[in-house]
Amino acid sequence: MITTKNVTEIARARLEDASILLVSKRYDGAIYLCGYAVELALKAKICHTLNWPGYPSTTGEFKDYQSFRTHDLDVLLHLTGREEFIKTSLFTEWSTVAQWNPNARYQTIGTTKGPDAQSMISAAKLLLEKI
Repeated sequence: MITTKNVTEIARARLEDASILLVSKRYDGAIYLCGYAVELALKAKICHTLNWPGYPSTTGEFKDYQSFRTHDLDVLLHLTGREEFIKTSLFTEWSTVAQWNPNARYQTIGTTKGPDAQSMISAAKLLLEKI
C-alpha cells in the first residue's frame, strides 16, 4: 500500500515534471504526466474520502477492490465524492484533463502541440488544488 501522503507527493512531482517537459518542448510527455498527476490526486482524494491510510498498489491489495483499479479519470472522480463540484465549478479544466488516455504513452512522438500541453498543465494545476 502506498500512503496517501506519498500519492499526493508523487502527483505534485509529476505535474512539476510535466512543466519541465513543456519548457523542453516535450509536449507528448508533458500531457501524459499531467493526466497521471490528476489520476494520482484523485486516488489520494479517494483515500481521504474513505479514511484509508493509503491506496492499494499490489495485485493482492486490490483483490477486494477491483473497481478502484482503474486509470479512468471519470470513474476515479466519481469515487472521490467531488464529481458534482468538479464538473460544475471546473467544467473547462475537467473537460481538458478528462480527454487524457493512459495509452497516450504509446502515441507517436510529436502528436501533441505546445498550446495543448500548456492548456493541459494549466487545467491539471487547478484541479490538483481543488480535488
